[in-house]
Amino acid sequence: MSHLTSGTASMQGANLSAVTEFILIGFSTFPHLQLMFFLLFLLMYLFTLLGNLLIMATIWSERSLHNPMYLFLCTLSISETLYTFAIIPRMLADLLSTHRSISFMACANQMFFSFTFGFTHSFLLTVMGYDRYVAICHPLHYNVLMSPRGCACLVAWSWIGGLVIGLVVTSAIFQLTFCGPNEVQHFACHVPPLLKLACGTDVQVVAKGVGLMCIMALLGCCLLILLSYAFIVATILRIPSAEGRHKAFSTCASHLTVVVVHYGFASVIYLKPKIPQSLEGDTLMGITYTVLTPFLSPIIFSLRSKELTNAMRKTFLNKLYPEKM
Repeated sequence: MSHLTSGTASMQGANLSAVTEFILIGFSTFPHLQLMFFLLFLLMYLFTLLGNLLIMATIWSERSLHNPMYLFLCTLSISETLYTFAIIPRMLADLLSTHRSISFMACANQMFFSFTFGFTHSFLLTVMGYDRYVAICHPLHYNVLMSPRGCACLVAWSWIGGLVIGLVVTSAIFQLTFCGPNEVQHFACHVPPLLKLACGTDVQVVAKGVGLMCIMALLGCCLLILLSYAFIVATILRIPSAEGRHKAFSTCASHLTVVVVHYGFASVIYLKPKIPQSLEGDTLMGITYTVLTPFLSPIIFSLRSKELTNAMRKTFLNKLYPEKM
């Protein structure tokens, strides 16, 4: 009898660490729409890649755009490209597959890279807000405060901050024990659905710690941006001419629009109330932040920045019709 008891205990102990892969079931509730989703998300992903690559190539080749504002925009495009690359190709493959399993290590890698590049993106948006604040509120000190060395430090700290959050969140989640069910109710390795599969006494502690860190980081960035724009608006209102006010505000319009879109969808993901929600609702909500936000970002920057649009047109036409330039 004792041998039987010890054998059962050992089997239970083995079951605690038996999960070696997860199954992503986010799109399983849309069986008849998966091909349409695949084509739609593929087109949006390719457009996102093309838009960001075009922005990076234009800024790199056009000397008139070699200033801090466009340096930050180029870095933002890089982080956005890497963020989408960490999630969307896998999601597209799963939409065409009936076997949507992902290994334990691949799931951890996806979470790490998505959090790293996602929060780097948030930090860079904050840095861009500070850049606009210095340009409008302290124009005489702009070249000193936003020197090449200073800009490089701001970009480096943004990437380091994203890396730290990615490491902390991923290590905290994947040190938990996953007991049995391995169906992740999402199309990617997202924190809340993975926490539902974990067991042990420390799950709640990890959940609260990870949630608090993510919310504090997002709210901290959001508050710094709001503070920057409070000073910007106060300064713009003191400009006597309407043309001067319009010109000053136009330099902030694209950044402010992207901030509203980015933090609007992020707040829906991270600050939504703790109420039961359907798998369809979670999936569609995740799509807005993973696919739609990166899709809109290059469009907004390209359309709202006349200097960037003109440089793109000049660079593009110069490549296609060199004899006309």
